[in-house]
Amino acid sequence: MRKSNTAHSKLTKLKPVSLSDFFNSLQLNPPLVLLIGFASLITLGGILLSMPWVSKNGQSIGLLNAFFTAGSASCVTGLTVVNTVKTFNLAGQIIILCLIQAGGLGIMTLTTLFPLVMGKKIGLKSRQILKEQLNLSSLSGIIRLLKYIVKFTFIVEGVGALLLASRFIPAHGWLQGAWEAVFHAVSAFCNAGFDILGDSIYPWRDDPVINWTIMGLVVIGGLGFLVTQEILRKRKFRLLSTHSKLVLIMSGGLILFGAVIFFILEYNNPGTLLGVSVPQKIQASFFQSIISRTAGFYSLPTRNLHEETAFLLIFLMFIGGSPGSTAGGLKTTTLGVLLVTTMATIKGQDEPTLFNKHLGSKTIRRALALIVVGIFLIVFVVFILTLTENDKFIELLFETVSAYGTVGLSMDVTSHLSAVGKIILIGTMFAGRVGPLTLGFAMANRNKRSKIRLPEANITVG
Repeated sequence: MRKSNTAHSKLTKLKPVSLSDFFNSLQLNPPLVLLIGFASLITLGGILLSMPWVSKNGQSIGLLNAFFTAGSASCVTGLTVVNTVKTFNLAGQIIILCLIQAGGLGIMTLTTLFPLVMGKKIGLKSRQILKEQLNLSSLSGIIRLLKYIVKFTFIVEGVGALLLASRFIPAHGWLQGAWEAVFHAVSAFCNAGFDILGDSIYPWRDDPVINWTIMGLVVIGGLGFLVTQEILRKRKFRLLSTHSKLVLIMSGGLILFGAVIFFILEYNNPGTLLGVSVPQKIQASFFQSIISRTAGFYSLPTRNLHEETAFLLIFLMFIGGSPGSTAGGLKTTTLGVLLVTTMATIKGQDEPTLFNKHLGSKTIRRALALIVVGIFLIVFVVFILTLTENDKFIELLFETVSAYGTVGLSMDVTSHLSAVGKIILIGTMFAGRVGPLTLGFAMANRNKRSKIRLPEANITVG
């Protein structure tokens, strides 16, 4: 009798969980909120793009193809299983553009913007989620940064659209040319790589205005909003923060490195640069070096690249852009931290330093975790694809890294992926956009921290 009373008393203490309690507990985990936000955006986009009224032939493209397209647009990747301009009418293209813009700026940026415009205060929980999304170290000045992001984005996209319109309107008329200019300006700044020209930038490969405008938009979008804000405010390199200096050095170095190696490797390739003038070869080399980092446009047929060039692009795609930007990938600063740490270890230094400041152990551990998780994820996905697809290993590796880095380049693999392959790559794009560590933090309990310091393990490595 005593046991039954005890059980009854325990049951009476259990209270039903209300919907408000669920959302309150959810907001305590900012990474999980970001994960659910992107998943919801992909789900909504997939449902809309599966409707017959968004396709030119009046027939649904199928739920899986629709979800793949929505996932690619929301994760600003650019991989497509159907030709965008041949498949979708204006309504479908507008939906894709909205997904690109939302994915590029981030879910919380847009959802916080509306109450901000209406004059309402942004709560602490929303600020914490924004901090997670933008990879910030503190909550200080986050609303001011949010306003800058929105204003800066629309100004840069507007300028880019005007430059592109100067070429598209004379060629395709006012309405079509203006729409193409807006679409590609947003797609380029958000580092998405979607196009409505039918064959990316290849038909315009000789036009310097189109090429350099696209390159400029991709670079600006991939630097990160904190970096561009600091550049506009301080205007001198020596006054910039260590983060901004590292971003600029790594970005410039990777662009130059990629362009030079691409130029050398493809100089005599009859499928790409052979028969092209030297200035056009230089332009195409810089274009592919910049674009391969995260955007997904192409001015040369990637299926004709030498295997060694494809491997170069795989490296660039894996690195990607910079933190807090519209780009994906491992991130330039992550590579920079690892390089500096490696050099310090080789030199026998106690701690790595950069611009007269030392790198904290937390930063180094996070960089190591990012590269280890990224490599393991890519290896796992490529292994699965080798079982489900019939393409060459280099092509599957290229496709996987392109999806993980949210790049969008393909060696003609996407169009004939199996159903399992499409689902695997949707997950890979999703993990690449939200970040593998964010994905892990969303699922893990990070609140429990032991205060006990265990003895140091003596392990020999190397």
